Amino acid sequence: MANKKLNVKAIFKNGLFADNPVIFQIIGICSALAVTNLMMNSLIMGLALVFVTGLSSFTVSLLKDRTPAHIRMLVQVLIISAYVIIVNIFLQAYMPAMSKALGPYVGLIITNCIIMGRAEAYAISNPPVASLLDGMAAGLGYTAVLLAIAFVRELLGFGTLFGIPVLPESATAWTLMIMPPGAFFVLSIYIWIARSKRIKQEAAQEKGGQR
Repeated sequence: MANKKLNVKAIFKNGLFADNPVIFQIIGICSALAVTNLMMNSLIMGLALVFVTGLSSFTVSLLKDRTPAHIRMLVQVLIISAYVIIVNIFLQAYMPAMSKALGPYVGLIITNCIIMGRAEAYAISNPPVASLLDGMAAGLGYTAVLLAIAFVRELLGFGTLFGIPVLPESATAWTLMIMPPGAFFVLSIYIWIARSKRIKQEAAQEKGGQR
């Protein structure tokens, strides 16, 4: 039981921090840049990706022994598409304003490299439950980065967080932050900070190992 808990902890640690798909793998960037001008949009997009990535990895793992190797990627795309369609229909039925705000980016979850990456890198060779957790962890790591970017962009661009006014009306709005280049600047700063910290940690470990 202790080992299982340790593995679950390691899976979520990798997805959220050590091997974050956006910060360290530089995948899933397009939607990370496109929908992060508002925190609510980012949250819904992130939750949609958690749903699709988790259940796609679970299903791919469940069917891996019955899926011929030469058509496995075709089957994976079919599985991912089915879950994306469910998300799209749910948003159109229950959250039409959000569905309109996210526009084509919900449908484009099918092409998000994070989902196919976890299917090929993990689900294809691991048990279903572990694959479900791995997919959810990668999706949560993606969501965390989206929210971190949206926090800066919405606060400086609109003076709000989740639509709630935070800054005084007299504060100057940074128009750049609600435009696509604003997302590039914020994301690149996060990547720079995270990678610089990792380089320092690796250098310290190497120095400690040489002693």
